[in-house]
Amino acid sequence: MAKKKAKTTEKLEKNRNKPGKRSGWGWLFHLLASPLVRYFLLTVFFVAIIAWKWLSIVSFALRIAELLGWGLLLIALAIGIVSFWIWRKRLKSFIYHGNRWLGGVAFLLAVWGVLAFFGLGGRFGLSLIDSPDFMGTLRVIGLVFLGLVITFPKASFRVTARFIYWIRKRFQKRPIPRYLEEQLVAATTASTKPLVKPEPEMKEPLLPSEGEMPEPAVTRARGKRWESPEELRQVAAEVWRKYGQSVELMVVDGWKLPPIDILDVTPEIEFSQVDNLKRAKLIEEALASYGVEARVVQINTGPTVTQFGVEPGWDRRLKEVKERDKDGNIQVRLEEVAKTRVKVERITSLANDLALALAAPSIRIEAPVPGKSIVGIEVPNTRIGIVSLRGVIETSAFQKIGAKSKLAIALGKGAGGEAVAADLSKMPHLLIAGATGSGKTVCLNAIICGLLMYNTPYDVRFIMVDPKRVELTPYNSLPHLATPVIVETEKALNALRWLNQEMDQRYRKMQATGTRNIDAYNKTRQGGEKLPYLTLVIDELADLMMARFDEVEHILCRLAQLARATGIHLVVATQRPSVDVVTGLIKANFPTRISFAVTSQVDSRTILDSAGAEKLLGRGDMLYMPTEAAKPKRLQGCFVSDTEIERLVYFWNSQQREEVAPLRVEEVVVPFSPTAKGVYPPDPLLEAARKLAQEHEHISTSFLQRKLRIGYPRAARLMEQLEEEGFKRGEEGEKEV
Repeated sequence: MAKKKAKTTEKLEKNRNKPGKRSGWGWLFHLLASPLVRYFLLTVFFVAIIAWKWLSIVSFALRIAELLGWGLLLIALAIGIVSFWIWRKRLKSFIYHGNRWLGGVAFLLAVWGVLAFFGLGGRFGLSLIDSPDFMGTLRVIGLVFLGLVITFPKASFRVTARFIYWIRKRFQKRPIPRYLEEQLVAATTASTKPLVKPEPEMKEPLLPSEGEMPEPAVTRARGKRWESPEELRQVAAEVWRKYGQSVELMVVDGWKLPPIDILDVTPEIEFSQVDNLKRAKLIEEALASYGVEARVVQINTGPTVTQFGVEPGWDRRLKEVKERDKDGNIQVRLEEVAKTRVKVERITSLANDLALALAAPSIRIEAPVPGKSIVGIEVPNTRIGIVSLRGVIETSAFQKIGAKSKLAIALGKGAGGEAVAADLSKMPHLLIAGATGSGKTVCLNAIICGLLMYNTPYDVRFIMVDPKRVELTPYNSLPHLATPVIVETEKALNALRWLNQEMDQRYRKMQATGTRNIDAYNKTRQGGEKLPYLTLVIDELADLMMARFDEVEHILCRLAQLARATGIHLVVATQRPSVDVVTGLIKANFPTRISFAVTSQVDSRTILDSAGAEKLLGRGDMLYMPTEAAKPKRLQGCFVSDTEIERLVYFWNSQQREEVAPLRVEEVVVPFSPTAKGVYPPDPLLEAARKLAQEHEHISTSFLQRKLRIGYPRAARLMEQLEEEGFKRGEEGEKEV
């Protein structure tokens, strides 16, 4: 029935539209309403208007041509481009790049001015250049420069800054030669006056004596020879004149603290937001291709990696519902029955697939990001930025810690570009591991320089152990050193024993004064009366562990357990994070750890108890595991150049000062070591064994066991000591006088 009705309706419509069945008036109205007639009538109307006002239109056009000249073509071109942009529905992009359009207007005016030089720019072009002479040329050049600045603001700012720096450099004094800076030795000790007296007069820096010269290994490593004393004095004087003679420097206990200008400023690399948006879209598409619904809600750009915050979507359960429409046809639609959040494991398992989609060497997934309901996908940047020590020190994060503690250290910047600092007194000890060349020594230098910036030798003293002989020796004559940099294993073991005894002595001092920690002890003391913080820096732990495993492990664990209240803190680094170097006892007593790039996941689990360090990029890329955190945080460590280190050493050595009380690390009682030959602990039964040897002609080990009622090992040790005192072995294995 429905099909028959449709056919009848179509026949009626055809009959109505037949021209033969229309009336005359209907045909006339249909003709007038056709598009062709309408366009013809409009054309006739406009032609009539133009013919009627032809003289006025020609006069107006001549006046416009006289006013604008060939600039009419430029205006028409600009209107055409804008119309095409709007017709392509790119109005949003047009507004977003408004500076480029304004720069285009400046270029258009410059071209108009050039036309005016040839008499083609009209009166408006002449008004732009004022007159076709030198001043007019300057105006055109100014319009071109204005267009460049508006179109490319960042590039223009960088070029201008470099030009100003170049001009300023031309008028500055000749800088200090690099080869002289690298060869300067730290100054000898002098005297300084206390804080309550007038500020001490700074004399010309003194050269170190022959016995205080750094070891030849430093000179060989740098590839230079020592210059004459006159040249060294000149370099020291130049450094002190530039940084040390400012009246704005802070003075503490008679020492001037170094200014922040002594550290270099490193410009930060600017990353394109467009590239980050493209990579975010690639991440969403790659996850969607594997059936994971997710969207990127945050983009945090850091110096090494960019963290994309991904919010997991929903796993939806759908069912098919069949329904009939009005015509009786069956329609199938999908109806959502239930939905659950996408599991985090589904995203983390796609790490390699995401790295393939992003063409990245490796990516790290932090699931979830602490304090946020997102999954962090860390993608390496195409260019690695450099984080300077000064850039972190000047941040509020470091200043807040520095206002409360003397042991504030700058670590670097996180994946989102935020500065990260820490308090060494709360760590209270730090364990650093990483492969060769990953950035361990640079991290140690950043920690040491950060402490040198705000602490005098009365506040912090260092004991540095450098088995490599070339990494820490530039600090060899600092007044902060308790002893010259230790490069020999036996001296390093002696320093550990001394620290152990120093800790016990400090506890006895605190017990006598009724104080609980070093801060309370120093509260009423100034200058040399204070107990300084002692920081032990070991550049390679594996070398000490191979030399004396049991003793080194025992002393390190005892210091780590007890030394916090006495102000003794350990910073230990190793390039071999294996279980025979970083033992379970050491790990248990060093809760704060830093891992740089390692070669395998086993090493990562040894130092951090979790994987991830094997995917780091090197060159300062690290995982920082503080005491209070459940997961490690990825940072780009601070970089300190050799020049900055040398400036700090020159600055401290160029001050006249009082003799800082030396810490006699060498004067330590060597404890009994079972591995040392011929060294025995004093035995209380030794005197009784001597009496037995005098009373009896022949004695033996079993004889001493029976008479003294002791075990065989102890009796054997007593017999060996008696033999060394003059007893001889008989034919039957007996001892005789």
